[in-house]
Amino acid sequence: MSPGSKQPRKPNIVLGVTGSIAAYKAAELVRLMMRKEWQVSVVMTSCAREFVTPLTFQTLSRNAVGTGLFDEKDGWHPEHISYADRADLLVIAPCTANVIAKLAHGLADDLLTCTALATRAPVLVAPAMNEGMWIHPATRANVALLRERGVSFVDVGLGDLACGTEGAGRLAELDVIVKRAESILKSKVSLI
Repeated sequence: MSPGSKQPRKPNIVLGVTGSIAAYKAAELVRLMMRKEWQVSVVMTSCAREFVTPLTFQTLSRNAVGTGLFDEKDGWHPEHISYADRADLLVIAPCTANVIAKLAHGLADDLLTCTALATRAPVLVAPAMNEGMWIHPATRANVALLRERGVSFVDVGLGDLACGTEGAGRLAELDVIVKRAESILKSKVSLI
């Protein structure tokens, strides 16, 4: 790079973490994204905070963590709009059946779902849930509706589930999520 030329801007990833047992894996996902030199801002649902603390994500991302719809940190600018505007990509991993349903039906009752509804950035969802929930007709319909609207998905994994059964519903491998995010970011850059 020649002197005086600008460094390329680092992509801003907003990572939504929902209330799945797989929420602990999102900490490693932040580390992998940081290794890519992406800026990572984490937004957690209240259920996600039952599995892992905001301090974990704050330490790993080096950014404040969004936890509540009314926890304004940016002065006059509503927090969910701040996250929505800064996102080059919104990644929701893990994403529960509940949050998939909210996204499909435009429900916005927490910081993450308000951010998702307000953003114009691409959205990548990595589901994680029990197999019965994953294959339920309501979940399948919600996923199909979101795909129709342009939301990208990472396929669930197969194997041991936290509920003691085996089947589909595991959070995808983290490197698969990162590669898919990278692919979306590259295609977004090529469109500009």
